[in-house]
Amino acid sequence: MAAHPRAIERVIEPTPVIEGAGVRLRRSIATATLDYLDPFLLLDNFQSDDPDDYLAGFPWHPHRGIETVTYMLAGEVDHRDSIGNAGMIGAGDVQWMTAGGGIMHEEMPRPGGDGRMGGFQLWVNLPAELKMTRPRYQDLGAARIPEVRRADGSVIRVVAGEVDGVTGAVTEIYAEPAYLDVALPAGASFSQPVPPGHSAFAYAFEGEGQFGVGSDPDGARLVAPRMAVFGDGDEVRVEARGHALRFLLVSGKPLGEPIARYGPFVMNTREELQLALRDLQNDTFVWRDDAEWAQARRTWSPDAWSR
Repeated sequence: MAAHPRAIERVIEPTPVIEGAGVRLRRSIATATLDYLDPFLLLDNFQSDDPDDYLAGFPWHPHRGIETVTYMLAGEVDHRDSIGNAGMIGAGDVQWMTAGGGIMHEEMPRPGGDGRMGGFQLWVNLPAELKMTRPRYQDLGAARIPEVRRADGSVIRVVAGEVDGVTGAVTEIYAEPAYLDVALPAGASFSQPVPPGHSAFAYAFEGEGQFGVGSDPDGARLVAPRMAVFGDGDEVRVEARGHALRFLLVSGKPLGEPIARYGPFVMNTREELQLALRDLQNDTFVWRDDAEWAQARRTWSPDAWSR
């Protein structure tokens, strides 16, 4: 059966934002240009060699109803959460956190020796039936992320999904996601099956290339940093042509459910959001209620945070 390459529906230029306690980011999903790409709720790219852009970090804050995926390119982030996890993620590492019915955590960046910090955070929606599920934390070191190396010099890190029979490190996720970090040398091409009906996007963060080729003779040219949203079909095609290129390719199964969001909470109704806020006030949110968590609850402001 002939493949049906996906065309590019739109190209997104990231929006500069300041989040957390003062971290400078580039945001491509959850903006006035692109509010939501079901099931993806937010995509941030943090990339700087100036520690003043990121050291303030993301002190204690809650989440409910979503999953957050942090993928590091450079630097380090210290993580702690209310279900007892603590540690550091560094270059090449992945943190996939299922907030479910409620988790509180902090993410505090610290620079590497050269002061560089870089990576991504993606929010993935949970279906109504799992929004109040037990929180889960998956911390995967770089050595556990499989790589596919092709004869043309292409290198694909498989965080989730499957490439050339190699299965990604992150599994058992409702949205059936693919999350690939693809590096192409100049002149190389890349194609990847994507189930029809799944949402798909690519984020070019190094170099430039042509996206959506095959459905359009020339495709859409992306110069980093830019994001392309694909239309429907069963295959994504990318060509590096005259320049090397590195990009994320992410896809997942849409939920088709209503969303109601307020800061770090994403539920299906406003009533469920109000319940989340009441749970915070009444100490019935899902975390340990000792002095540290009580202080965090008092100081957290929902109007100041997205993540």
